Order: sequence, then structure tokens, then C-alpha cells
Amino acid sequence: MKARWPELLRVAGEEVRGTLRRLPRALRPHAEALPVTYEPRPNEAILADGFEPDLLGLFIGKAYGEEESGFIDVPPQILLFLENLWDFANGDEAIYREEVRTTYLHELGHYLGLDEFDLEERGLD
Repeated sequence: MKARWPELLRVAGEEVRGTLRRLPRALRPHAEALPVTYEPRPNEAILADGFEPDLLGLFIGKAYGEEESGFIDVPPQILLFLENLWDFANGDEAIYREEVRTTYLHELGHYLGLDEFDLEERGLD
């Protein structure tokens, strides 16, 4: 598969939807309510916050169960950077699919309140 945006988007969407279907029943409603945004690469604002240009995914917003503040908050969502995931997979569709799944689950874990140690324990680092 060539790294064409429509194909990267289609395959990533398939993987996220399939992963959602395989989640434990108790987690599914929380995960289904969390939007996933697909971007080619991190934008300038994300890079200005100190993230690396080869970032694969990012959870932004308040984690599940955190109280709302009085300020306007960014709605919780997962960002997946598809061109970075494709580059990480060295153009191999099977590896790309696996990395989309793993990155999605990693960021979903952040939404559910897991830290990096918890994610590593679950093989989602």
C-alpha cells in the first residue's frame, strides 16, 4: 500500500472500529463516546508544547471521571498521526494496522486514567 491519505485513513478507521468491538463490554460505552481525530502529523501547536515530530498519537482533554473546571476545556479526544504511524511501520500495512491499534489503546488508556507504567504493564507502551 502506498502512503496515500485516503487509504491510511480508511485502514486506521477499520482498525479503531474493530478494536472498539473487541473491548470488554464495560469499557465500550466510554471508548465509543471518545472521538478519534486523524491527522497526518502533529501540528505546530503540539510541537510547541514539546512533543516530538514523530509522535504517533496523543490523548488531549480531561481523563474520564475528572471534574470539569470553570474554564473552557478542550473536549477529550484521541489524535492519531497517520503519516507518522505509516513511517513507523516502514510502509508495511500489517505493521501499520498493529501500530494504529496499539497507539489507539495506549491513548484510550490515558483517557481511562492509566499512566505510562500502567500502560507498559499491559504491553501498550
